[in-house]
Amino acid sequence: MLQIHNTLSRRKEPLIPLEPGKIKLYVCGMTVYDYCHLGHARVMVVFDLVARYLRHRGYAVSYVRNITDIDDKIIKRAAEQGIDIGELTAFYIDAMHADETALGVLPPDQEPRATASIPAMQALIATLVDKGYAYVGDNGDVFYAVSRFEPYGRLSGRNLEELRAGERVDVETAKRDPLDFVLWKRAKPGEPAWESPWGSGRPGWHIECSAMSITCLGHHFDIHGGGMDLQFPHHENEIAQSEAATGQPFVNVWMHNGFVRVNEEKMSKSLGNFFTLREVFKTCRPEVVRFFILNSHYRSPLNYSSENLEEARAALTRLYTALRGLVEPSADGTDIDSSDYLTRFETALDDDFNTPVALSVLFDLARDANRLRADHPTQARRLAARLRQLGGIIGLLQDDPEAFLQGQADDGLTAQAIETLIQQRLAARSSKNWGEADRIRLLLKEQGIILEDNATGTQWRRDTPA
Repeated sequence: MLQIHNTLSRRKEPLIPLEPGKIKLYVCGMTVYDYCHLGHARVMVVFDLVARYLRHRGYAVSYVRNITDIDDKIIKRAAEQGIDIGELTAFYIDAMHADETALGVLPPDQEPRATASIPAMQALIATLVDKGYAYVGDNGDVFYAVSRFEPYGRLSGRNLEELRAGERVDVETAKRDPLDFVLWKRAKPGEPAWESPWGSGRPGWHIECSAMSITCLGHHFDIHGGGMDLQFPHHENEIAQSEAATGQPFVNVWMHNGFVRVNEEKMSKSLGNFFTLREVFKTCRPEVVRFFILNSHYRSPLNYSSENLEEARAALTRLYTALRGLVEPSADGTDIDSSDYLTRFETALDDDFNTPVALSVLFDLARDANRLRADHPTQARRLAARLRQLGGIIGLLQDDPEAFLQGQADDGLTAQAIETLIQQRLAARSSKNWGEADRIRLLLKEQGIILEDNATGTQWRRDTPA
């Protein structure tokens, strides 16, 4: 039986659907004011894997991932660019969809947007006010009264007194308690706003996901996912809002993927180690990024470095090399007798989606296919077909092997890729990470690229054999 680590219970639990054969899954999606970065990619790939594997296991999955298209950052960015928020968010939604397609991420079944869900949010807020869980502050904002919800803190393992000790009351918000959070913000001049029973304004962030998930999946559903950074306060607040309003349990299983780090440091723009997917895709194929993400367990920290990405590229190349000349692009592996590999593969993913172990099965298949290639080509082709089939379950190995391998050779020599690696090397040198700087130089040298440092910067040239 498939087991999932439930953040709420802090242990692995067997997946028992609320409705036999069906799974309702909600994932917190992107706030669309900029290009997607590696953290977004991990959320997209991890829960794409979850949905794909649940379907492989025979479940009818209803997968909902929302879009936050109204918040402070969106308003600020649109004002800076002198455009309407709708124009800004439409651009970045299209960019997000392009990035997820490149990563092999299938679209969710429903993708509700916050701005299209305002009536549902207002109805939920009205219910909370009527039940005494929310109140209108002196400044016109509507707040959730955290102390009214007795189980508050159970998801994150925090209690109210500990939380309150580190907070203070902001006099401008007119909160009754420093832990209370906003459900509806009174309109400010020049900001987008909607009419409501509490005056013109816009929703707070936390109420958005409660309203959208309940609208799409009902008051009580199976799995709620998102990044570890959302566990508190966002998901904690979702539980408080939703259960107070409906009087029912909100979610059975909470899943959280781990953080992304860059060279063992937190990814942030201030540290100069912040990479959008568009930047990463300049140096490697998107499928390499997907493999890199799946090569770590979803709950573990994911450390991004050019070295780790290069290792992922080499590993994926080994798998495609095993398919080369053995499998037709249309082969699906369903009529072959290598069921022991399938059993091991499913056993790994049944254990809280343990993708590193599942990938080890793919490498065993590749090794055995290569071993049989010369003397037993029929058996080798069967193993290659199984390799392709299992890869497809997790969204890998669906390209034509020749096209992938040729593309890898081409990608490693593009001027754009070389320039990006040079910039990564310069950043490493600036932070005195000499080992990383030397590693990039050697990596480029292996590709026939010679670097020349001088007073004006770094130039490169292709090494021409004598």
